[in-house]
Amino acid sequence: QVQVVESGGGLVQPGESLRLSCTASGTIFTIGLMDWYRQAPGKERELVATITSGGIATYADSVKGRFTISRDNAKNTIYLQMNSLKPEDTAVYYCDADAKETIYSTYQIYWGQGTQVTVSS
Repeated sequence: QVQVVESGGGLVQPGESLRLSCTASGTIFTIGLMDWYRQAPGKERELVATITSGGIATYADSVKGRFTISRDNAKNTIYLQMNSLKPEDTAVYYCDADAKETIYSTYQIYWGQGTQVTVSS
């Protein structure tokens, strides 16, 4: 099995920064895409950023220029550096990993439990 764990959330004031981490562990042969999603109260989960195993990143328009996703393949870990945070960034942030447990497995998506980010003065 593959476990995905997020960390780094918290309460910050508008304009401040936070860095989220997400680590996949367990029986892992390889990991493809890894993503950050977020879900605000009363809203649907939305894709924030995606990164390939080769480090190619894409972002939602709402976070371009403020958030940066990065990846350490040796640690099966991705990060989300969030700068210039706004109240509308308040949400539970989730990470997922598209992984194969063995060479014979198919890719499956594994989700973490989420970490709360609150931006408020």
